[in-house]
Amino acid sequence: QVQLVESGGGLVQAGGSLRLSCAASGRTFSSFAMGWFRQAPGKEREFVAAISASGYITTYADSVKGRFTISRENAKNTAYLQMTSLKPEDTAVYYCAAGSTHFVTREILKFDSWGQGTQVTVSS
Repeated sequence: QVQLVESGGGLVQAGGSLRLSCAASGRTFSSFAMGWFRQAPGKEREFVAAISASGYITTYADSVKGRFTISRENAKNTAYLQMTSLKPEDTAVYYCAAGSTHFVTREILKFDSWGQGTQVTVSS
């Protein structure tokens, strides 16, 4: 099991930027993919971005492509989500998740450890 702790959420105006961090422990960080998901009130948790264990392969939801960037520093056991040009519809609780393999994936069931979430609120 991997322990994950997110940080970096907050309140930002539309058009602004935030960077989320996810610190991992409990398993060799470079052996598994990482992902970011989000959940808005009354909605299901949805995929945002994912990165392979090596960091060479990434994938994004269409709604954030070109605005968000996922990255990782395996030496620091940390994944990041850089969010720019934020919109009010990006408001949600953001969760980082550890994949069960090193392959990048969008499938929520292929992530087996989750952080507690961090709130991102974008005001118009």
